[in-house]
Amino acid sequence: MAAGVLVYTEYADGTFKKSALEAVSEGRRLADSLGTELTAVVFGPGTADEAAQLGTFGADHVLVAEDDALADFTGDVFTDTLFKIVKKHQPQIILAAATVSTKELMARLAARLNTGLAMECSQLHLGDDGLVATRALYGGKVIADVAVRGLPAIAVLRPNVSAIVETPREASLEMVAAADRMRTRVTGKRMEKGDQVELTEADFVCSGGRGMGGDDFSLIEALAATLGGAVGASRNAVDEGWRPVSDQVGQTGKVVAPKIYFACGISGAIQHLAGIRSSDVIVAINKDPDAPIFKVADYGIVGDLFEVVPAITEEIKKS
Repeated sequence: MAAGVLVYTEYADGTFKKSALEAVSEGRRLADSLGTELTAVVFGPGTADEAAQLGTFGADHVLVAEDDALADFTGDVFTDTLFKIVKKHQPQIILAAATVSTKELMARLAARLNTGLAMECSQLHLGDDGLVATRALYGGKVIADVAVRGLPAIAVLRPNVSAIVETPREASLEMVAAADRMRTRVTGKRMEKGDQVELTEADFVCSGGRGMGGDDFSLIEALAATLGGAVGASRNAVDEGWRPVSDQVGQTGKVVAPKIYFACGISGAIQHLAGIRSSDVIVAINKDPDAPIFKVADYGIVGDLFEVVPAITEEIKKS
């Protein structure tokens, strides 16, 4: 079985991430353009029962590695296992959705294969020379099309930039073994659990910055809850200890691409802007009319966020 396009799908907490399904749908589109097949790969104990659902989104084949060694992400065993799969099936293109673990995994894999890799892609298409990726450069100041050299070409997609499309088919299921070389292992985990949507996959993100003046983000949390969205923060807010590092949005935090991004009390440092430029709509709320955030915002409100944000929340509740 030859895999023209191969998609690594991340499975966590009993379900496939939304961004993983976006990557499978994008893989199906590219496979159709190439006139070839799509293979999805999933790692982790207990994933075989759920793996067949990837056929709903266009996978012709699903490769499953259920070994206990793959219960927690470790760069060495995940890379070795995926490398073994790639060498056997010889795909032309490899895709994954951008998460902390998949970005490490694909960087390791590209180095092992000595091939090209495009990170944080917003669009993909096939050019005369193979896979072409659209991605932001220089902190989002430049949007460039880059040709991915080498085979297989590897691309990592930003969440929320590709549509999830159902193209059902009966996917074949094949079990594969994990690589037996493990140099690192997880000895413990500290999990932060909450009811809010994963920040990188949320359709609505409400972030607070230095203008919040402290760690009381309740009005931001109320707006996010009303929208069914997630709460983010600028680096300044995180550095002050007002929000956990997991909430940080920006070049040194998480890159988001929601339908609407609310920047509340955020001045708009270039590092923060690099993490939000893929948002469909940016709404800035700041009392400083000269704040840089207004230069990139689709809608700007000059005013006291402690008055503006609750008013917006109440209007949304009425609708």
